Amino acid sequence: MSVVEHLTELRHRLIVCFVAVALGGVVGFLLYNRILHFLLQPYCHIHHRKLAGCGLLTQDPLEPFLVRLKVAAWTGFAIASPVVFFQLWRFVTPGLNPKEKRYAVPFVLSSVLLFAGGGVVAWLTFPKALDFLVGVGGDSLIAIFSPSKYLRLIVLMIVAFGLAFEFPVLLVFLQLAHIITSRQLAGWWRGAIVVIFFVAAIITPSQDPYSLFAMAVPMCIFYGMSILIGRLLRR
Repeated sequence: MSVVEHLTELRHRLIVCFVAVALGGVVGFLLYNRILHFLLQPYCHIHHRKLAGCGLLTQDPLEPFLVRLKVAAWTGFAIASPVVFFQLWRFVTPGLNPKEKRYAVPFVLSSVLLFAGGGVVAWLTFPKALDFLVGVGGDSLIAIFSPSKYLRLIVLMIVAFGLAFEFPVLLVFLQLAHIITSRQLAGWWRGAIVVIFFVAAIITPSQDPYSLFAMAVPMCIFYGMSILIGRLLRR
């Protein structure tokens, strides 16, 4: 294919992705109340009940509408993600040789599953993290959050955990590309654990110990699994 044909195909696939996100956003806009109620569950069920109430405080007349648009957009991206990944796959596939195609399918599937798994761990960890953040200030503080900041924290948590759980995919790719070896990774494991906990402490949006360990411990396990997978692939 010529450059113009590649650009034409890219435009077509981008249009398909945009339409899929837009349709998913419409679904998110219509189901906004149910989605918001689901996202508020950690806020409404903090163990020590230190919050003044379950509602979020807004002081901007435009904020309720903007929050609804944000929730719709995030929902649209979540619903359309399979379509986006499929379009990306279809665009990249013609340029791969048979060996690369053989590795590409496991990489794509594992990346999607690991990101989703990271999002689930973030959601399960978030109530504990929120409980810690509310309680660390003492009983004299009444925590009533704004919807924008509360929802932004949830989204950042899910994205941060999702990206962190892509760690083994990166390590396996570096081994397949002969940039590093499984022997080198095995020799670096002590330093790697320290670096993993340090990085997790930095990229965890809530900066609480529960999220730190919930992110760092799986990454350490993934590090060991990457070494084993690298050795198996080398055979």
